[in-house]
Amino acid sequence: MRHQLSLKIGPASFRIGSAWRQPVELLAALYDDYPQVDGDVADFTVRLEPTSLLRRWVRPSIFITGDHGLADAAPMSLAHGLLAAEMGMNLQMALGWRRHLLLHASSVEKDGRALVMTGESGSGKSTLAAQLGERGWRLMGDEFALLDLVSGAVFPFPRLVSLKNGAISVIAAEAPDKRMGPLLGGTAKGDIRHLVPRADAVGRMGEGAQPALLLFPRFGHGADVRPVGQGEVFMRLTQASTNYVALGEAGFGALTRFVQGVPARAIDFPSGDAAIAMVERLWEELA
Repeated sequence: MRHQLSLKIGPASFRIGSAWRQPVELLAALYDDYPQVDGDVADFTVRLEPTSLLRRWVRPSIFITGDHGLADAAPMSLAHGLLAAEMGMNLQMALGWRRHLLLHASSVEKDGRALVMTGESGSGKSTLAAQLGERGWRLMGDEFALLDLVSGAVFPFPRLVSLKNGAISVIAAEAPDKRMGPLLGGTAKGDIRHLVPRADAVGRMGEGAQPALLLFPRFGHGADVRPVGQGEVFMRLTQASTNYVALGEAGFGALTRFVQGVPARAIDFPSGDAAIAMVERLWEELA
């Protein structure tokens, strides 16, 4: 690839190559404070390639590939090159990471303990994690929570936070514009804008924390809190993990210990402020 960037996010390192300069330049600007790994062997390679020789120049079209890829993935326009690179890194983690149990979840840390939040797309977990990250919590990640197979600690994967549609204005009102990426309009999921995590999230991305609470958030409903039984939690987390089956017995043991040791609640909330008040109240009850 003509244009390349190597960087480290949490325990994983990536080498991103692109046939075009623009995606790499945007990545370099947004990940400027992250550790660089030039000269080292990266865990994963991501490549942004044209779908054909002509499509490098005429209506440029990106196909995401790398160490792991999806042959039937839809191509993306060059205007969404930053999103393509981010999706490529997430794809490598989802299909290739084996050092931790991966949970498709957001996570934040406070007082040395981790709050993990998981749910379907649109549940509000990424927005809530980003808001907490701007209000005194340490953002550990909005895409994957990395559960240690032995200690049970949650480790960070603090990539850029992907904000969608209405969440963009909510977080833009709390975070400085210099930490916001360009607006990417007309994607498959609507408008997207990326948030660079605060400096403490990047500087401490090697520090894990023991999980203290698991939440299943649901945005757009009246405020409510409900306990969730261990059987339901286990089932939902196996569905939320991309490598549970591949890890076999080690994954089963780690998930069993997590489910048995971490209280779980489902919360419904009508707004971010209402959700934060509910989270803070639940957190105080655990203290």
